[in-house]
Amino acid sequence: VNKAREVLAKAPGIRLVEDWQTNYFPMPMEASGHDEVLVGRIRQDLSHPCGLELWLSGDQIRKGAALNALQIAELLMAKQWIKPAQALASH
Repeated sequence: VNKAREVLAKAPGIRLVEDWQTNYFPMPMEASGHDEVLVGRIRQDLSHPCGLELWLSGDQIRKGAALNALQIAELLMAKQWIKPAQALASH
């Protein structure tokens, strides 16, 4: 669980929102209008020894559609799994 928190806290496009003492966790209203996905309530999944449970909130219009497609394309280009359209047009 601690390793998952550490990795998620450093991940681009994710904001860790978790304060167990004040009951501060991701809420849809807080995610509205923002590109980042809020992640919190990270804990061990009691039904699977290697599983995690976590709560996510995100603006589905912003993140769920256009931005998500753009980020996937950027990742694929960065890994050189696809080429930009300009590079394809020149061949």
